[in-house]
Amino acid sequence: MQLIKRIKRRGRESPLLVFCMANEQIIASIQALVETVIAENPEYFLVEIKIKPTNNVKVYIDADNGAAISKLVSFNRALYPHLETSGLFPNDDFSLEVSSPGLDEPLKSPRQFQKNIGRKVEVTLLDGTSKEGKLLAVTEEQLTIEELIGKKKEQKVTDINFSEIKHTHVCIVF
Repeated sequence: MQLIKRIKRRGRESPLLVFCMANEQIIASIQALVETVIAENPEYFLVEIKIKPTNNVKVYIDADNGAAISKLVSFNRALYPHLETSGLFPNDDFSLEVSSPGLDEPLKSPRQFQKNIGRKVEVTLLDGTSKEGKLLAVTEEQLTIEELIGKKKEQKVTDINFSEIKHTHVCIVF
């Protein structure tokens, strides 16, 4: 973001700046299309849209009780013609992938945090430290985890403000 601000201050136009602005506008347009496609399924929600420089559009959709593959396929089939007729990609030069975010993807949406209450998470803070524990609660400002501290594994409830969090991942427990 600072690179973009610096470019604006110098009064020069950069391909990076144009790409970032165009990309944000395209993502906003795609977001509106996705919201229309999933509107009849209120248990499903948009998590994120990514566009690679090769015009590979990745749409991540999740659901409160787990996203069914068949539903994601139907969303892909419904969204594709909308993108073709949208004029967002000249000569229809794009590819589309609709999937649920994998376990390797950090939690981003408030609904993702809500649906994972009760699961073990790893929270990486902006200072580089991390905390691991059971996700107990989520508000707009913070999340609450139950950590197990020390050799005796004493329970400690910790509130962490979202402004202090770099990313949060669900831990895979076997």
